[in-house]
Amino acid sequence: MEMKPRQADNVAILAIEGRFDANTAPPVQHWLEQATATPGARVLVDLSETTFVDSTALATLVSAMKRCQQSKGEFALCGLRRPVLMIFELTRLDKAFNIFVDADHALAVLKT
Repeated sequence: MEMKPRQADNVAILAIEGRFDANTAPPVQHWLEQATATPGARVLVDLSETTFVDSTALATLVSAMKRCQQSKGEFALCGLRRPVLMIFELTRLDKAFNIFVDADHALAVLKT
């Protein structure tokens, strides 16, 4: 797995490439904890190059989303490939997250 963090205006973006699972989740969790620590944080996780997520990855994302919501921030996902999206659908997490087709669409919403 490779993490590619960047900033676009007031949105912290983390692109995750490869497998996002129990073995690779700790650095993502650490980054998300820092990104969501500021009240009103706007965070986007780009999963367009993510090939697999497991329950640890899902728990990491849910935890970050909850932290963001508690501090009146916004948290979104984008670019979910079909196999990854199916996992979100099976767990019904597609209903819990703001999921966008791509980063451009997500950023247009999050920047406002």
